[in-house]
Amino acid sequence: MASENTVTFNMAYVAPKVKWKKPKTYRNDVIATAKATGCVLQFWNSLLVGDELTLISIMDDDEYAYLVDAIYDTSNLEEWKNFRFNYRCLRLWSLTYEQELTTPIHITAGRGFTDCLKLLLQRGATVDLAPSGNTALHESCVNCQSECTKLLLIHGANANAVSEDGHMPLHMCLKPESLQCAKYLIQYGAAINGRTLDEDDTPLHTAARNGLQEHVDLYLRYGAAVDKPNNEGVTPLNAACSQPQEVKDLERYLKVCKLLLDAGADVHTQDQDKHTPLHMACKNANADLVDLLLDNGACVNNMDYGGEAPMHNILKVVCYKISHQPERVVRALLNHGSIRVWPGALPTVLKHCSASPRTIEVLLNAYTRLRVTDTWVESVSPEVFKEHKEFYESVFCLALTPRSLQHLARCSIRSFLEGQVPKVVPKLGLPTFLKNYLLLEYRGYVH
Repeated sequence: MASENTVTFNMAYVAPKVKWKKPKTYRNDVIATAKATGCVLQFWNSLLVGDELTLISIMDDDEYAYLVDAIYDTSNLEEWKNFRFNYRCLRLWSLTYEQELTTPIHITAGRGFTDCLKLLLQRGATVDLAPSGNTALHESCVNCQSECTKLLLIHGANANAVSEDGHMPLHMCLKPESLQCAKYLIQYGAAINGRTLDEDDTPLHTAARNGLQEHVDLYLRYGAAVDKPNNEGVTPLNAACSQPQEVKDLERYLKVCKLLLDAGADVHTQDQDKHTPLHMACKNANADLVDLLLDNGACVNNMDYGGEAPMHNILKVVCYKISHQPERVVRALLNHGSIRVWPGALPTVLKHCSASPRTIEVLLNAYTRLRVTDTWVESVSPEVFKEHKEFYESVFCLALTPRSLQHLARCSIRSFLEGQVPKVVPKLGLPTFLKNYLLLEYRGYVH
């Protein structure tokens, strides 16, 4: 697909990022759970089920008081050695043994065993211990354990502790159920604009990317920077628009983007590949979001580094997004003055989008004349033709007849309005039928 006017772009080469990580060192002062016995094993099993009484009885013995800060290795070194050269038995092919370290407060905080966690902290457990790279606070947040989060913070946990992967606890609030955790973190001094080390994401980026409306609202109320770009030039608005979305996700991402726009987010922002929020909303076929962005002034014909406009993005996914009503996106773009498909490419578009006859109808109604050939007929599979026979017969009949005068009048009016159709037409006081006709409403056939 290409616009009727050919434009040449010089594509800039962006070198891939190389992430360096220092070699891991393995600790010998840990308890291998696979080899634990006696009270040490009993202590471990009690942590897993939240058995507070057994934990007390073991820790009351001076011999086992050290277990409050014990570091357990939950990986099985012997099993790894046995299967290292037997790849068929490995679920994942790994050539290096990875220690999986945890502590009692990590286990209890992550599982929501508040009483056990409180007991361990009262017995002197180190609150910010992070043998695996994450603190217990990270664990409680990622598992949405708000009471454990609060308890850790009361006992002095660092609300801005950075994990081995470069994330603060607020970045770990990734589910709707973690809202209370986020509130506690902010109450105890979490940096509202703290950045991840690798991506340079703020908590607002992660909340927007995960479609967390209440988190986004919370962060904005506490002063989150609405247009901070990360290392790839992605702002929270672009992060929300670009995240893959199923039908059930469309509404919550719409609400997130509305919050961001109401807070002043720039609708024209571009990432390092010059993708705008509108590009990504079209790629996800989120029709309501596309309408919202266009209503807020999004430029319908901005092109990315690949020379593609938002219209390109929606047409490439029509066949995969039928349930998203992609025809609504195409219609909105055309009504706001989008470039059209080069006429010579229409058979190709027809081939890939024919399963959505409404999309084809909207596209074809943007032209005053069409050169329908046998290639068009061959582009529609027999199965699709049979399912939408009446519509495609009306399309193929255009090979023998010109477009109707009514349609030509519509095209003339739309051409005169030059992309102002959605703003002007509703104000003309026309009958509903004529208004919808000018706005490319679907009729089930072309003429």
